[in-house]
Amino acid sequence: MKAIPEKYHNLLKDETRAFLFLATVMKDGSPQVTPIWFNHDDEHILINSARGRVKDRNMRARPRVAMVIQDPANPYRYLQIRGRVVEITEEGGLQHINTLALKYTGQPWKANPGEVRVIYKILPERIDAH
Repeated sequence: MKAIPEKYHNLLKDETRAFLFLATVMKDGSPQVTPIWFNHDDEHILINSARGRVKDRNMRARPRVAMVIQDPANPYRYLQIRGRVVEITEEGGLQHINTLALKYTGQPWKANPGEVRVIYKILPERIDAH
């Protein structure tokens, strides 16, 4: 992913299984933070949630987000990313959460009845490596 120093690229690899901490903004302006699974497409960070959840509502209304990807082997090594949600789609959402479930748990995703999965494509605009 461009702008991320090469020595931090391992944090984006599937085998690292690093968690992403996603900060969104609530209607009243207060922050909301959630640990979340992720992957990427070499330009965007890709995350997944269910339609109607707090982070879903926040990102639809206020697409600016902040994220931290922490090294599971060293909590003092991390990427801080600020960006914006540039695409929200339900197309492929169930397949994407299944891919993430396999990455993080080794098991297929167990869908909840009636749940609609959503993919959020986030464009990094500022990256700080620590």
